[in-house]
Amino acid sequence: MTSPWEIRFSNSRQLPYFFNNEDKRSEWSVPRGFSDVTVRQLRGAEQYLTPLDPRIHKDEGPAGQAGELGQQVQRARAMHILAKHRNSRRPSSWREDVITRSLEEAHDIIQGHIDRLSAVPESQLQTAFASIAKTESDCSSAKKGGDLGDFVRGQMQASFEEACFSLRPGQMSGIVDTDSGTHVILRLA
Repeated sequence: MTSPWEIRFSNSRQLPYFFNNEDKRSEWSVPRGFSDVTVRQLRGAEQYLTPLDPRIHKDEGPAGQAGELGQQVQRARAMHILAKHRNSRRPSSWREDVITRSLEEAHDIIQGHIDRLSAVPESQLQTAFASIAKTESDCSSAKKGGDLGDFVRGQMQASFEEACFSLRPGQMSGIVDTDSGTHVILRLA
């Protein structure tokens, strides 16, 4: 029998929570009687719980009640510059109604940004990155200098997340391809 419980994510609190689809009840703590194994089998567990954490809760409360899941979510904050191409999922942007450039041309554009930014002192990298993103990125985040804000695993495309989570804060990626286009990422946190 499938459990009515699943793990969802609260955008307001930036934490995962438990939701019961039958009675529409939500809880911040692990429901009574759920073991770590049971929780990891719920829908949403792969997306909001990290596979490396052997335990899904902060501590054991009275009578074995589990604590909140907040510490187990992997978070990042990043900026990016996006160059879409004709094979992108949506080959249009705020800059161009119809994007006709090839993947190779998108790579050349992003590599040019990487080359320019690589010459910038680390103390000025975020400002320089934002300046380029505001005028050159095909993403609507250009208005915010390419800042995507905070996000957790499962919210972005897999190749973007893999690249971002492999960076240290303050580190810039190489070329990253997703269905949206070609990116360079600067991890902020």
